[in-house]
Amino acid sequence: MLNKLFRYLWGYRLRVVAALACLVGAKLATVGVPLVFKSIIDALGSAPDPAQIALTLPIALVLLYGLLRFAASLCTELREIIFAKVTQQSIRRLALEVFAHLHALSLRFHLERQTGGISRDIERGAHAIATLINYTLYSILPTLIEIALVLVILGLRYPPVFALITFISLLLYIAFTIAVSQWRIDIRRRVNETDSAANTRAIDSLINYETVKYFGNEAFEAGRYDEEMECWARAATRSQISLSFLNLGQQIIVVAGLTLMMWQATKGVVEGWMSIGDLVLVNAFLMQLYMPLNFLGVVYREIRQAMTDIERLFALLATEREIADAPDAAPLENVPQAIHFADVHFAYEPERAILRGVEFTIPAGHTVAVVGRSGAGKSTLARLLFRFYEVSDGSITLNGTDIRALTQSSLRAAIGIVPQDTVLFNDTLYYNIRYGRPEARREEVLAAARAAQLDAFIARLPAGYDTRVGERGLKLSGGEKQRVAIARALLKNPSILVFDEATSALDSRTEQAIQQQLDAAARGRTTLVIAHRLSTIMHADEILVMDEGRIVERGTHPKLLEQGGIYAQLWAVQRSDDRGRRTDDRLVSGALRR
Repeated sequence: MLNKLFRYLWGYRLRVVAALACLVGAKLATVGVPLVFKSIIDALGSAPDPAQIALTLPIALVLLYGLLRFAASLCTELREIIFAKVTQQSIRRLALEVFAHLHALSLRFHLERQTGGISRDIERGAHAIATLINYTLYSILPTLIEIALVLVILGLRYPPVFALITFISLLLYIAFTIAVSQWRIDIRRRVNETDSAANTRAIDSLINYETVKYFGNEAFEAGRYDEEMECWARAATRSQISLSFLNLGQQIIVVAGLTLMMWQATKGVVEGWMSIGDLVLVNAFLMQLYMPLNFLGVVYREIRQAMTDIERLFALLATEREIADAPDAAPLENVPQAIHFADVHFAYEPERAILRGVEFTIPAGHTVAVVGRSGAGKSTLARLLFRFYEVSDGSITLNGTDIRALTQSSLRAAIGIVPQDTVLFNDTLYYNIRYGRPEARREEVLAAARAAQLDAFIARLPAGYDTRVGERGLKLSGGEKQRVAIARALLKNPSILVFDEATSALDSRTEQAIQQQLDAAARGRTTLVIAHRLSTIMHADEILVMDEGRIVERGTHPKLLEQGGIYAQLWAVQRSDDRGRRTDDRLVSGALRR
């Protein structure tokens, strides 16, 4: 995992080397400060008469002391300045790579995962990269360099017992910290899992705000959220208790080491083979070592936690694409396309077949409509055409080329869709319409809105095209959202159009007006219409009737009525419903006039 992370840093290797040089310089200056301080104290202590202290004041040493202090701070800040870009750009590159990879994964992956959990993994992973880099470069590495320098100095200037006590104390401290922190990892992992679960529960509930309100289930949702938070609270409490145990054990080791060292130093001063300056130097070295080591437990815990979080981030990156371009995939040519479904079989789950031997052709520039009862497999045709899923058997071809031999980007660029369930971005109306072709000019966006019968509605809004639509477009009605989707598809100007219940959320008058625009948009394009209202597909070149994943009838509207089969039955039912709806509309209109 560190190797994977290192390749993001290696792009800034000159900055990394410069930062390391500043790090070493800062530690050399830091270690030099106690040495100069010792010399100052010894120089002052060597004056025979207190009145002569002013004459023997080591001005050069005092200036050197100040210079070393400043040099340590300067090198530390230079390291921060040089390395800041490395950290932030590495996070940016990795987060962007994960984001792009998530968009490349199949629809199945996103349907099976909860958005809140994925969002939390990305957020924590990006934060963990900064944590890992900062703690490694700013805590562990500087401490290791300082420990090495102090041990060398103690070993060269004083009896071996000083370096031995320091080394053993540090070894015990590090071993104890790692052992306890390792034990705490499972506790911390449980805290993270419960935190993610609570966050996912909250996001899922808030996204479905209207449903919660419809059924008055605010208390029920609060109870479910509190269950998750209760699990988190128990895990977090256990984590805090274990942290206190870690801190107490560390302090016992630190105090024992400091006491032994000061005893040896004091003994040396009494016996005359150490000066007061040496006593101060040993104490200063020990304090410099143990102060950063006091945070070792926190550092180790954060690094281990960061490793866990980064591991989850890399696990997202390592998720295999269910739908991937073939190595020799070719772009789809920008020409009129003929669509052919050849003996297509498909199942979301192996034990539940959705399509069974579906075969039909849509000649270039023609319109084919698909009707049938709910669950017959109509919308699955559009998902397979977009290659959100691979067919289980058979093939789908465009102008004779299997779509599996085409690049997904060019395939989807050639298809425009008006889905049954339109989901909008939490942005402006203008942004959501222009999303069909982000490079489109404003005049083209306005023209698409007019074609979708949106301009009159937008003109009545105080903010016009700058009106924000809310989370998932909740500020708009179903019909308004569907008209935005129609405008978006028209703006895309694709060679293939798919209308998946495109007018299902519109009233009869608006449906008639928009249907004319849809017919005009479909003219000259290859069009697949998945319809519920049969009145919208009467003029299709061919109508397919599906039932239980099979095409059971096919033909034009008049021929299907003549057959007296399923289509004729559906037509009779809808005609009856339409007459009742028109009667209701007249009654409502009359009441309003009165």
